[in-house]
Amino acid sequence: MNKTLIKKDYLEIIEKLKKYNQRYYEKDSPIISDQEYDILKKKIIDLEKDYKFLKNKESPTQSVGFKPSKNFQKVKHKVPMLSLGNAFNEEDLNNFEKKIVSFLSLGDANVIDYSAEPKIDGISASLTYINGKFVKGLSRGDGSEGEDITENLKTIKDIPTLITKINFPQEIDIRGEVFIENHDFEKIKDKFANPRNAASGSLRQKNSKVTSKIPLKFIAYTHGYAKSMRIDNQIDFLKNLKLWGFKINPFNKKITNIKKLISNHKNLEEKRKEIPFDIDGVVYEVNSFDLQ
Repeated sequence: MNKTLIKKDYLEIIEKLKKYNQRYYEKDSPIISDQEYDILKKKIIDLEKDYKFLKNKESPTQSVGFKPSKNFQKVKHKVPMLSLGNAFNEEDLNNFEKKIVSFLSLGDANVIDYSAEPKIDGISASLTYINGKFVKGLSRGDGSEGEDITENLKTIKDIPTLITKINFPQEIDIRGEVFIENHDFEKIKDKFANPRNAASGSLRQKNSKVTSKIPLKFIAYTHGYAKSMRIDNQIDFLKNLKLWGFKINPFNKKITNIKKLISNHKNLEEKRKEIPFDIDGVVYEVNSFDLQ
């Protein structure tokens, strides 16, 4: 296949992804499954790896999410909210670990601990705290800048407005997922297509009183910018989130060894119907912040 045909195929897939992004992020009405979306995204990434001349600003390697809505003020994230890489099988996970070992020049004797957490199918949000006070809340937006949805986020009971714990950082962006539990969605399902659609639509209401009527939940899982934080790994960070008054995912685990990551994934699949919220995968990250 010549360069012209390769580029043509590449741009066609980019256009498809752009359309799906618009339906997913801007209109809150996805038209393909998460798995189909991830496969399409992987095709673009693989093409860019195989053909170095391929590049486009709409590529998932160049942009994240979608442009913030004009209904809200745009605010730049101090630390970008990046997208996750995808692993579809055990081979992908093994390659992931090999890249880590190679990049960090680790020997065979080094054991890598991972934090494994089910990925909630909701809306990402970043909460800025200064001197313990919740001062601003942003949507993910395009990863670089998000929508200022502070007043809507303040209606969620799971989000503390003031934290007085001594070890709470002087300034920090707490990141997590806004979602609706399945049993709560049953009560409002005639108004929304699915739980994620309900969470997204509620957060984009101009009037926060409308948002307050929707049973939104928030689970915290990571941080962006942080000043004066003395925590050196993800598992300890999650423990501190709980001490600070945030809810965390009850299925978080520290796991060593790719085989055990696979086993944990299978266990979650088996109990998926028992989990009170929708999930669309498992997030694996290196536990040590230094190694990250």
